[in-house]
Amino acid sequence: MTGAGDGDAYGCGYGQSVVGDGYPAGVGWVVVARGELDQDTLVPLEEALTAAAGLHPLVVLDAGSITFGDSSFLNLLLRLHHLTTLRIAAPGEQLRRLFAVTGADTVLSLHTSVEAAVGS
Repeated sequence: MTGAGDGDAYGCGYGQSVVGDGYPAGVGWVVVARGELDQDTLVPLEEALTAAAGLHPLVVLDAGSITFGDSSFLNLLLRLHHLTTLRIAAPGEQLRRLFAVTGADTVLSLHTSVEAAVGS
């Protein structure tokens, strides 16, 4: 594995972005995201999730360090949900509210932790 911010297992150098190091978990891959996710910051996360979806039957988004997500972030998750088994781990209060208000919580697979997402 590379150091945080150096890139990921796909050789993509994201620099100081919203994506941390990904790692294997069971039959899937965990993508770690952080910070504010909107149309201006979303590309590295989209690349990481799409790459993981192409290689693994299960993708877990570790959302525990995401502080904000807008409609473009939600749209990305809903699109990925149709490509692979996507599970979202540890969403904070803002994301839980976004999912509840939009009804996405009835579509997306939400879990309290990465461990719970991988184990379900």
